[in-house]
Amino acid sequence: MPDYFAFDPDPRTPSVALPPLSCDSQFHVFGPRERYPVQPGAVYEMPSATIERALALHATLGLQRGVIVQATTYGADHQVVLDGLAAAGPNYRGCANASVLKTAPESYLDRLDAAGVRGARFSRAGLGITLSPQDIDRALGKVRELGWYVKVQPHPDDFLTAVAPFEKLDVPVVIDHMGRPDPQRGLDDPNLRKVLELLGTGNVWVMLSLGEKTSKVGPPWDDVVPLARALIEAAPDRCIWGSDWPHPVSTRQPPNDADLMELLFRYAPDEEQRRRILVDNPAALFGFPAVGEGGQ
Repeated sequence: MPDYFAFDPDPRTPSVALPPLSCDSQFHVFGPRERYPVQPGAVYEMPSATIERALALHATLGLQRGVIVQATTYGADHQVVLDGLAAAGPNYRGCANASVLKTAPESYLDRLDAAGVRGARFSRAGLGITLSPQDIDRALGKVRELGWYVKVQPHPDDFLTAVAPFEKLDVPVVIDHMGRPDPQRGLDDPNLRKVLELLGTGNVWVMLSLGEKTSKVGPPWDDVVPLARALIEAAPDRCIWGSDWPHPVSTRQPPNDADLMELLFRYAPDEEQRRRILVDNPAALFGFPAVGEGGQ
């Protein structure tokens, strides 16, 4: 298993306070290793990135809600997510790895749903989990039965192919990481154009995440700002933001998480835009109470 860089252990407070009930719509939890065994063939692990560290990060950044996304490290065993949701409380939701829909009994899926799991992520190739077209069809049927959303993790080189099975669904579809566009191609990038096309369907959402890895020029990542702004303009009510903490498979040192929060401020300099992305849109997608309707 290769060694990758770990998250910055000393997050700072962002320069601008977040609106109440702001949500980190994608982060992962890991470890400790002795409690959560890594599946054979796992590409990476990060046992120090526990739920306690994640919640401490959120407190520092000013985030009060979040979505724990199952890492491929644990395959179809979602105990780390179940325990994380129990520790985090009612302001948190979960997203399963779609591999669990392949063989898990109905009782296990019902347990995930009862714990707060509301979606299934279809991981990109190369992370140790591969689903056949038949597996994907079965998984999508289960998603529909459960009333979950679909999450598509793109690879920059095959996004157009990978997204094809999810284009005409009648459930919400979330495109991770802005579709992994190439900033050097700017607004003409095929991945970006495809995401903009899908946003026009009305049930597709986009995650404004991974700008630091998408950028070709490095900090402060100026080249990704116009791409994110194009997505926000196209679907202001279906953009969400995720930290992707603890930044798995990082081949260079991840930035301080406050820097990534402040990158969002540049994507959305207007306070109303930020409130939609951080509060209103996640509440609608993940089933959190709206502000003024019992939100906590």
